[in-house]
Amino acid sequence: MIHRFFPFLAWFKTYSKADLRADLTAGLTVALVLIPQSMAYAQLAGLPPYFGLYAAFLPPMIASLFGSSRQLATGPVAVVSLMTSASLAPLATSGSPGYIAYAIMLSLTVGIFQLALGALRLGVVVNFLSHPVVNGFTNAAAIIIATSQLSNLFGVYVENAEHHYETILRVIREAVHYTHWPTFGMGVLSFAVMYGLKRLNPRIPYVLVAVIITTSISFAFRFEKRMSAPLQAIEVPEAQELVSEFNQAMSEAEQLTAERPAITAELAKAKKEQGAHSVAYLELKHQMETLNLRIDILKEEAEVKKQKIRYTLFTQAEGSDGKPRFVPFEVAPPGTATDGQVWRIKMGNKVLDENSVRMISGGAVVGEIPKGLPAFALPKSNITDLLTLLPYAVIISLLGYMEAISIAKAMAAKTGQMLNPNQELIGQGLANILGSVGQSYPTSGSFSRSAVNLQSGAVTGLSSVVASITVVITLLFFTPLLYHLPQASLAAVIMMAVMGLVSVSSFVHAWKTHRVDGAIQIISFISTLIFAPHLDKGILIGVGLSLGVYIYRSMRPRVAHLALHPDGSYRDAEHWGLNECKHIAMIRFDGPLFFANASYFEDLVNERVKSMPELKHILLVANGINDMDASGEEVLALTVDNVRAAGIGFSMSGVKEEVLALIKRTHLFEKIGEEHIFPTMAQGVAVIYMDTHKGSDEGSCPLLPRYPVDESVKRKGGIHANHSGDERGVLPR
Repeated sequence: MIHRFFPFLAWFKTYSKADLRADLTAGLTVALVLIPQSMAYAQLAGLPPYFGLYAAFLPPMIASLFGSSRQLATGPVAVVSLMTSASLAPLATSGSPGYIAYAIMLSLTVGIFQLALGALRLGVVVNFLSHPVVNGFTNAAAIIIATSQLSNLFGVYVENAEHHYETILRVIREAVHYTHWPTFGMGVLSFAVMYGLKRLNPRIPYVLVAVIITTSISFAFRFEKRMSAPLQAIEVPEAQELVSEFNQAMSEAEQLTAERPAITAELAKAKKEQGAHSVAYLELKHQMETLNLRIDILKEEAEVKKQKIRYTLFTQAEGSDGKPRFVPFEVAPPGTATDGQVWRIKMGNKVLDENSVRMISGGAVVGEIPKGLPAFALPKSNITDLLTLLPYAVIISLLGYMEAISIAKAMAAKTGQMLNPNQELIGQGLANILGSVGQSYPTSGSFSRSAVNLQSGAVTGLSSVVASITVVITLLFFTPLLYHLPQASLAAVIMMAVMGLVSVSSFVHAWKTHRVDGAIQIISFISTLIFAPHLDKGILIGVGLSLGVYIYRSMRPRVAHLALHPDGSYRDAEHWGLNECKHIAMIRFDGPLFFANASYFEDLVNERVKSMPELKHILLVANGINDMDASGEEVLALTVDNVRAAGIGFSMSGVKEEVLALIKRTHLFEKIGEEHIFPTMAQGVAVIYMDTHKGSDEGSCPLLPRYPVDESVKRKGGIHANHSGDERGVLPR
């Protein structure tokens, strides 16, 4: 019982000094990958990079202590980070205080859902996400993740469009207009270092080496260049006018936005007191719709101004008073000495301070990271916010758990460790719940870091505890060293990490396995790409298709009409091109007989009777009927009555124990007759052959083999006949 609640205690039953050394080495190695990766993934999630370090603090430790896998490395991962961004983008602006609060609350909601599933032993719910759906989504997500980093790689700034592909087109247009080549060079250098070292020796912490090299170059050559200047110092009248118009539109939009909460409260009050059809409620609703429309118009106007401002390039010159001024880059005033560098106005989603306009020239870096541990506090939440986040939390929970358990199973196959899927859910749930207390966003198991952990010789989850402690030390003492880390390097880290998620072979394999599954995987892939950043739509389409196919297959299970194959077994006559007996119909029903397909079963028996004018007996091969409900039992009883009323015999073979017990309870057993229920198909054919072929002109029955019959089977028949489980035919004399 103690080990059930505290599974980490089982680590130390046979723990040795050698195991401790292995865990320490593995933990430090994983930490060297975890620190830069976590910052990159936080950026992908729409959060400041240092929130990745917060997510790498408590979750890895908690998941390892309370999970069942000893080598699974938990923390920020690409797919969950992308899902976090997609879930929260409609609710708040990326990186804003409200967005951060939602991200932390999302971690809490995900953790509660995962913990509840694990405690109730409902880990099987993840089966609703079939492998074709997950593979299709994962491949699409990898492409979305990689392309989402193009703006950081080219050093351009664009606003996110309604669809991801529209955003990428904006990035391409912006990059064609202006690419910051030093930023692009940093990204390419990061790729080259990581790829080269990985090929040279995968044990080398190639991510950390790339980060150290690019950060050192960034610091040495002042990669980041920024300053502030009054609007009057920008000696481009068109730019000054655009900034003023942008500020005016944004200021009015902010004022109108501030009015919405009061109108929303009045709406709720009017609906409660006077009803949804009252004049007061309808007037307030019209007022709210007009307000929202006006806000949208103002934001569109501001977006147009912002885009024009971003397209305007400046260069710096020294004014007569010795202060810097900014003139057009391409057409500088004659005789003006400039620094020769391209400067741009740093735009955001807020009103610009005209007394201190931010100007940027160099590449983007991580910037200042708060020193010390995050403030520990329960996320401020209310039931409304939790219900808003719940649909996203469910999808993230299932995807995150499936990713984690897949990795854990793969490693367990190599180590021989026994896994408990529900305990893993509990571990992941606690990691997200306690992580939210430490300002973490949702986390899961990582493919790359788990592989590093296993390759480094990790014996127990203590390696993840060591990795978490290393992150703590970094937060306490080494955050200033990360200031000059280029954003382009983090973009390269993300793109490098997701390259392995793209797998064309998975599509080919799914198509070869079953074309319907292959089609579902392709549709899930395409729909995820089309609807991005609304990734939940792609998943729901895939899940809906999977369930639809499952229901259709259940309603219309495969039915085979059997005949004797040359190898002596009874097989599908249509598939193998075999001749069927015109007096005996052997029907194999491959699926449970229940309410959804009961009428289908009845129709196929009736169709068989109509299509065979010389039919004398139906042998229902029930090997595939593993379950039956009341509707199935009633239809089977009705079928027996109808068939026999038409002068045609009815028998069954290979009835499963559960189904046999059911028909005995309902007295259908007596209706069919014990002498008409056979253990095997062969015995059934042997018994009913003589009666069905009296006076027949059928020369050689396609159901009969060429070796003698067991006389005891011929004489006795029925469910108690002597048999050895052989499904081959027997020849009656």
